[in-house]
Amino acid sequence: MKTRTELYGKEAKSLLRDITMYRALTEEQVLRLYPSKRETMKNLLSYLTKQDRIYYIDGLYCPTPECAEDIDRGLLAAVWVLADFIDQVEYHSVAEYPAKIIFFADGEIYEIIHAAQGKDTLLSYVLSSTGEHPSRYLILVDDPGQIEQLQIPNASGYCTVSPEGDVHYYQKE
Repeated sequence: MKTRTELYGKEAKSLLRDITMYRALTEEQVLRLYPSKRETMKNLLSYLTKQDRIYYIDGLYCPTPECAEDIDRGLLAAVWVLADFIDQVEYHSVAEYPAKIIFFADGEIYEIIHAAQGKDTLLSYVLSSTGEHPSRYLILVDDPGQIEQLQIPNASGYCTVSPEGDVHYYQKE
């Protein structure tokens, strides 16, 4: 007979990696990141919480009890965008500023960038020059009105995320 570790070791390792890397995830985000393993992930969340390997605080699964005090709302929103693409994603990770998340899908590199309200000019300046092999940018805005203010080459699209995690996409005309 196989032990729990033998049955769920790989999934537990991936789940712990994601919660540690993204610092806080809702249950629905976890389930959407692992669409074919929903029941397994629900069981693992419960088990790992009981074992004090992760902590459930204010509706979020966190790697430490203190991390719920300092949530990066831009990163939390970017995870919803990542979850929308998860069926095509080969690899994903947190990224360096200005991106929140970088992922590989269909042979392309994508970066999810949170354009916080009031940071439009700074972000346009930082992203104005592209490298030799630029990523495709998915620009997460707080308000659709920001889109016209942003001048970002290689922007594949723009999006907003509702508090419930619904992602709405926009194209610049």
